[in-house]
Amino acid sequence: MLEGLLIGLQTAFSLQNLLMVIGGCLIGTFIGMLPGLGPMSIIAIMIPVAISMGDPSAALILLAGVYYGAIFGGSTSSILLNAPGVAGTVASSFDGYPMAKQGKAGKALTIAAIASFAGGSIGALLLMVFAPALSSVALLFHSAEYFALMVVGLSAIAAFAGTGQVAKALMMTILGLIMATVGEGALFNLPRFTMGIMDLQSGFGFITLAMAMFALPEALFLVLKPKTPQDSQDGEIKDLRITCAEARAIAPVIGRQSLQGFFIGVLPGAGATIASFLGYAVERNIATKEEQEEFGKGSIKGLAAPETANNAACTGSFVPLLTLGIPGSGTTAILLGALIALNVTPGPRLMLDEPQIFWAVIMSMFIGNLVLLILNLPLIPYIAKVLSIPRNYLIPFILFFTLMGAYIGQNNATELLLLVAFGICATALRFADFPLAPLLIGFILGGMLEDNFARSMQLYDGIGFIWERPMTLGLLVIAALLVVLPSYRARRARLRAQGVADGD
Repeated sequence: MLEGLLIGLQTAFSLQNLLMVIGGCLIGTFIGMLPGLGPMSIIAIMIPVAISMGDPSAALILLAGVYYGAIFGGSTSSILLNAPGVAGTVASSFDGYPMAKQGKAGKALTIAAIASFAGGSIGALLLMVFAPALSSVALLFHSAEYFALMVVGLSAIAAFAGTGQVAKALMMTILGLIMATVGEGALFNLPRFTMGIMDLQSGFGFITLAMAMFALPEALFLVLKPKTPQDSQDGEIKDLRITCAEARAIAPVIGRQSLQGFFIGVLPGAGATIASFLGYAVERNIATKEEQEEFGKGSIKGLAAPETANNAACTGSFVPLLTLGIPGSGTTAILLGALIALNVTPGPRLMLDEPQIFWAVIMSMFIGNLVLLILNLPLIPYIAKVLSIPRNYLIPFILFFTLMGAYIGQNNATELLLLVAFGICATALRFADFPLAPLLIGFILGGMLEDNFARSMQLYDGIGFIWERPMTLGLLVIAALLVVLPSYRARRARLRAQGVADGD
């Protein structure tokens, strides 16, 4: 571990990677503040830029900086405008916006910055501790276990899809798996489902699909559902200091939610949004009656809890990504695709085969969180002015980089047609309240799933590997439970509610 830390420090502190950290944090902060534009959209747009660098360490550091920078900066619009920049900062508006209306906008932004910094830094420390433990099982993993692990990752999507969304998430995952079969197969190098189109022989482009799922629908949504400008804070934001009593009050909240948020982020399919809501709910439930009455009216604990949890969850989501090759959230699914495009295979052997990438990303998180703290505290009054930009001006920016990214990624005009077609379909699916992240995760994991399944079938002359390898069978049982349990709980809740209604 010490040797890995030294390698990571040497890589992360190179001039290029330091610039990548700072640049990623700046971009993420500004994008995160803009309502409706989340990290998935900007990361999808920036993937062609990252891939063109050629250095996997620099590319992943840049994209990771954008990721936690967007979550860090997303609190600004939540607090000032009650318009969350990203889904993970929705809970921050519950008490942040009331504080701003009370004239405590500066104090609220300071608490958010400190809580975010603490959550991200503690999460990075936990990542250093737990990631090597998970990667130590690398020698136990073969093709059969990798196949079962992919199944667990796919089934976990449904488990964390939310109430009433399990069936939709499963449908989108299956659609993603179907799309992954287009192109050459794992067993035979023959094109499949290409409909005679030569450009589809290598399958759908990940960059095209990612931007079609997230970036293009954002632009279309701005056109189809323009939002009326909300009241902004015209006065100068000042009084950024917090008292010693307030610091003592939020310190235990930050400690608890750093741990809870990190472990929620580790769960494949969870993420910053779930962590922030759970963090807010837990702190409200354990608070005294007097403190509970303050929640929703400007409680500093109600603001510190989700801000800590969502940043810790961002860091935690890198654990399954880097050590198991399973995306912990929709954003890390895009990062997984970027790694594969850079010919880096995340998984249990990443720490052994590519230690400079693994440890450089972790070290860059400490640097990035420090950069974000320095950036946010003194520049809060000036950064907040970005929120006055009309959202409609963002449409040409999004469309330009989306179209250019898709074309440059494949240097093929067919990708533009696919981008538009998929983007229109994705917009329709969003209107129908279908989650898009499961489709992208299914598409990314589909190729890996098929490759490992085909390899296992060849090694064991059939599906006997499922029973011959206990770890494979255990992982598949876990996958089955992850699919069945949410539906079972929902059905039991409906029966209980029906029984109560009949009793009345």
